[in-house]
Amino acid sequence: MNAPGTPPAPVLETKMPKVGTTIFTVMSALAAERGAVNLGQGFPDFDCDPRLVDAVADAMRAGHNQYPPMAGVPALRRAIADKVTRLYGRRYDADTEITVTAGATQAIFTAILALVRPGDEVIVIEPSYDSYIPNIELTGGVAVRVPMTAAFRVDWDGVEAAVTSRTRAILVNSPHNPSGQTMSDEDMRRLESIAVDRGLFVISDEVYEHMVFDGEPHRSACGYPALAERTFVVSSFGKTYHVTGWKVAYCAAPAALSAEFRKVHQFNVFTVNTPVQHGLAAYMADPAPYLELGAFYQRKRDLFRAGLEHTRFRLYPGQGTYFQMVDYTAISDLPEAEFAKWLTAEIGVAAIPLSAFYAEPVEHGIVRFCFAKKDETLRLALERLARL
Repeated sequence: MNAPGTPPAPVLETKMPKVGTTIFTVMSALAAERGAVNLGQGFPDFDCDPRLVDAVADAMRAGHNQYPPMAGVPALRRAIADKVTRLYGRRYDADTEITVTAGATQAIFTAILALVRPGDEVIVIEPSYDSYIPNIELTGGVAVRVPMTAAFRVDWDGVEAAVTSRTRAILVNSPHNPSGQTMSDEDMRRLESIAVDRGLFVISDEVYEHMVFDGEPHRSACGYPALAERTFVVSSFGKTYHVTGWKVAYCAAPAALSAEFRKVHQFNVFTVNTPVQHGLAAYMADPAPYLELGAFYQRKRDLFRAGLEHTRFRLYPGQGTYFQMVDYTAISDLPEAEFAKWLTAEIGVAAIPLSAFYAEPVEHGIVRFCFAKKDETLRLALERLARL
């Protein structure tokens, strides 16, 4: 309240009228309040490899504590370029085509800021990670939403039909959050064909690239030459090395695209944590941690799915990521957000409603669990879910 005689406080007109407290925040707070097992937000409850912590600490002690180069520590950019070549066959120039970012969300937003002009359209596949559409709208762009099929595959005919003279880019995500689906070779070739034929750019969110199961490879945009020439590829150290709180990722893109990306990057974060970059560069000398990540999470997926088979949930296929979607309509007819709150408060397990991944309310009777947890955490959650 203002003191008598003082002018009223200024009113800030919101740029984001549709945005309030996210369901992720709500569910985590409710889980903490009720002592629920939090399988909602997507982060591990176990720690990273102590060798990685030691590598970062060693970098601090060695004096790597001041600003690094804007595009990232050269040794880390070289390690990223080597990894991409080893896995996908494309050689990115570490000096001009790899940029280290303050997390993948910043990388995606930076790519959008570099690409999208007021009035430009960006095709987004729904359900989608919740930052995509607000990022597009903050640039003055228009998000054109194309729903996935009933089996949560990309509807490429729908994507092609959504392209107009104003379309600037397509934003894709594989492995896909929240569905756990992965792009097939046919999917990637269809994306490449549409992008090339219609002269579009692509932002490819590949933060779960190392979490692909059942012997299948990750199909990166890096591995499709004509597609790679017009794509910003984003990946995440936080997801790969169980350090989501460090917020370090990277963007790989051809030099002309990276030059525009870096123009934005230098003015929204400038640079990224120096000792963490040096530590990651040293740690990446051993490829085993990321090469073995798929098997690590497949074991957790299999443990979790085996336990859920004794419930009335209907499980969707999980080809990648550390998420599992389930249909709960045999258990309840509550809307998704209300069911998630009930599950947290009454059963003691937190989940995220699928509706949180849509710009407009859509109800499927589905929630998403995260199985990036200790085995004992998953077993406790399964004990509680067995009541259903």
